[in-house]
Amino acid sequence: MKVSTPFPTQWVDEHRNYIHGKQFCDFQVSGPFAKWEHMHSVEPDGESACYLEDQIEYVLPMGGLGGAVAGKSMQKKLNRMFDYRYEVTKQDIMQHQQHKGEKMKIAITGSTGLIGSALVPFLTTGGHEVKRLVRSETRGLSITGSTSQLVDEVHWNPLTGNIDKENLEGIDAIIHLAGEPIASGRWDARKKKRILDSRIKGTKLISQTITNLQVPPKVLLSASAIGFYGDRGDEVLNEDSQPGSGFLSEVCEAWEKETESAKKNIRVVNLRFGVVLTPAGGALAKMLLPFRLGIAGNLSILGRQYMSWIGLDDVIGVIHHALTNEDLNSPVNVVSPRPVRNSEYTKTLNKVLGRPFPMNRFPIPSFGARALLGEMADALLLSSAKIEPSCLVQTGYEFRHPELESSLRFMMGR
Repeated sequence: MKVSTPFPTQWVDEHRNYIHGKQFCDFQVSGPFAKWEHMHSVEPDGESACYLEDQIEYVLPMGGLGGAVAGKSMQKKLNRMFDYRYEVTKQDIMQHQQHKGEKMKIAITGSTGLIGSALVPFLTTGGHEVKRLVRSETRGLSITGSTSQLVDEVHWNPLTGNIDKENLEGIDAIIHLAGEPIASGRWDARKKKRILDSRIKGTKLISQTITNLQVPPKVLLSASAIGFYGDRGDEVLNEDSQPGSGFLSEVCEAWEKETESAKKNIRVVNLRFGVVLTPAGGALAKMLLPFRLGIAGNLSILGRQYMSWIGLDDVIGVIHHALTNEDLNSPVNVVSPRPVRNSEYTKTLNKVLGRPFPMNRFPIPSFGARALLGEMADALLLSSAKIEPSCLVQTGYEFRHPELESSLRFMMGR
């Protein structure tokens, strides 16, 4: 097992001593510790509850010197990490309990991306069967769940129009997340074409495949983005608001249009994702180093542009809500009900990280962002969209962390 860590070495663990429903252990094969042995155990507590316990034996590098220099710091980090894990586990269980019902067979594109890599384990631990749509020609199989159920990797290639349709027969839902990353690399003509083509061709292929299945799934959740609304200043926006202008607005409009053919047969939800926050990747992960060094500031001199954000844990909750709530049958804004201005975001993140922040000490001027990133700066960093999650509120979704500070503190263990 490979684990991403803040250390400059790769961490490779080996699972041992598995007892079904009771325990498993992981031992470090190579990595940052001189020794790491970790036992996960589950003990029943009556008929409807259990205790989850983690026992860790570890030794830091350089023996006693390593312990003296970094022992307390490491213990604090581990406590934060496991407190976070326990809280996420509890919230996930509560989420599944709210939607008791038949277990679903769910096909997912983009399953290894930022959202998909968190969504798949959430669904499988809830008893659902997942089929990953992958571009590799070789179908892989993995064992998940207490029934040792096989989970397929279904071949597809949206650019060539190939898909293993037969292996999608009998699914209950499709979650379509795949698309060319928009924040990697400068937007030249070729990059913009890849961004558009990956979304149009992929969504078209999924929608056409659904139409041609003998028994179509009950629901398609198809990714979109709040880029649909464009740069709108202080205007309050909801799902009924008209599209904006600019490249991302055009992409999102065309992207959602490709789901129209599927809407004739099944329920379709276009998930308009806001800025997804998690230290595991995406925008927040890229921001952490300059903020920790105390050299980050507002984007633009005043930082007045609105940022419609959402924590990754709530993204997973919203997707599960959309899967199970038949009242959702339209575009849905996947954002927190508390959008913030860029200046507030900057101040709050510095506060959570324990960095003193004199307002606008190191602002990044608009022309500087444009010089570095070109058109992408205006679309992703300098544009303003104050967006309400009206459909989620109306259908009773309860946000785990609606406020920015509490969300950041939770996800970073602070």
